[in-house]
Amino acid sequence: MKGFILLILAIIAVVIVVGGVGAFHVLNEMGVGLDEINSDTIGDVVDKVSNVGSSGSSDSGSSDDSVVDKVNNIVKEEVKSNEQNGEGSYREVTYSDGGFRQYDTKTGDLIGSSYQSDQGKLPSME
Repeated sequence: MKGFILLILAIIAVVIVVGGVGAFHVLNEMGVGLDEINSDTIGDVVDKVSNVGSSGSSDSGSSDDSVVDKVNNIVKEEVKSNEQNGEGSYREVTYSDGGFRQYDTKTGDLIGSSYQSDQGKLPSME
């Protein structure tokens, strides 16, 4: 019985370690380093995900789509180098309707979009 309990504890420990390594890898792929993670960052991510879910697309389709439906419309999401600025990076999300949105990887702010409804939310170029 003692060996069985030790086996279960070992399996739980392995699952926790593998989960931590997986989470670390996902955060690195998203462009978030360990030194940048704090409670404000987690809150910002939740806010930005809510904003993505609540902002409409350029379609004149149903505005009653749930957040899950809108997330399922994501075709590709990648972190790209900011060539214009010479440094930094941005996250580009491409949707099934061909539109895209670009977010600053450090702040999570919307910095570019192909959707007309987002144009008022973009930072001023002046």
